[in-house]
Amino acid sequence: MSTNTPGRKLVLSQQAADAAALAPQLLPAEMPVPPEGHAVVEVKAAAVNPSDVKAALGLMPHAVWPRTPGRDFAGVVVAGPAEWRGVEVWGTGGDLGMVRDGTHARYLVLPLRALSRKPAGVSLAAAATVGVPFITAHEGLRRAGLRGRGQTVLVLGANGKVGQAAIQLATRSGARVLGVERDGSRYVGHASDEVQVFRAGDPALAQRILDATQGRGADIAYNTVGSPYFQLALDTLAVGGTQVLISTIERSVPFDILAFYRRNLQMLGVDSLKLSAAECADTLNALLPGFDDGSLKAFDVDDATLLPLEQAAEAYRRVLSGSMERVVLAP
Repeated sequence: MSTNTPGRKLVLSQQAADAAALAPQLLPAEMPVPPEGHAVVEVKAAAVNPSDVKAALGLMPHAVWPRTPGRDFAGVVVAGPAEWRGVEVWGTGGDLGMVRDGTHARYLVLPLRALSRKPAGVSLAAAATVGVPFITAHEGLRRAGLRGRGQTVLVLGANGKVGQAAIQLATRSGARVLGVERDGSRYVGHASDEVQVFRAGDPALAQRILDATQGRGADIAYNTVGSPYFQLALDTLAVGGTQVLISTIERSVPFDILAFYRRNLQMLGVDSLKLSAAECADTLNALLPGFDDGSLKAFDVDDATLLPLEQAAEAYRRVLSGSMERVVLAP
């Protein structure tokens, strides 16, 4: 399978001053010739992540200029080794859209090691939503020592996309999962078991979480928000437990060092930007059985959240405004 049809790509030539100035250029793009050890993917769908927008606003100091943004994708291999041509693939990478051209374009050049076969039962649009949330969730849970049955995982920001991915992975492993949300609403995502959700504003929240674990606390507190939940996570961890941090609002928070070390607690920072597309492909390959058997599910995409490349500026602004839906571009 091959094509010489011209495509287009987004190009960020300089950082935007503010949200109103988010206006990536849409330029023509011929199908590239892959160098040795690489392939060309024709991108069919590419999610827009908060990190993509932050990079456009100049908030990612290591991002190079000019470049095509975008980290997540799903598409079809159109050039490269014969065994890959015509194969539907999915992926993501902290290098994509940062230090090399990314996925908000018709064509994407990738090392062969970064190719991962898309699950057959997941549409291309839905497959493009998996990358950053599931890679981030998996990396945090892996490094925190998720084993499954007998463990309790507390997810702070349960209905966010990384929160939902963490809940899917933790319940699939057999762990018990508790969630915290601002309004205390029910968990809205997929899970392999029941998820008990608590309201963030409850003044007795820490005690309620401890009561729910018979006073033991959680083995892992996956904090997707950062500073607002930092102390709550420490207060509700079991002895030897780990708080996973992936983001924050405030950069500095006080905490009791004495209580921290006497309870053998751990803190773990996870930045998925440090993982290359090839490393992310290894993780997606490991998660593939879950998407094949339905124990893991991609996020929903519909006509309202699937936008053409021409509406990239609108897509970026939606994500910047805090859209709870996964916004996906269709190059």
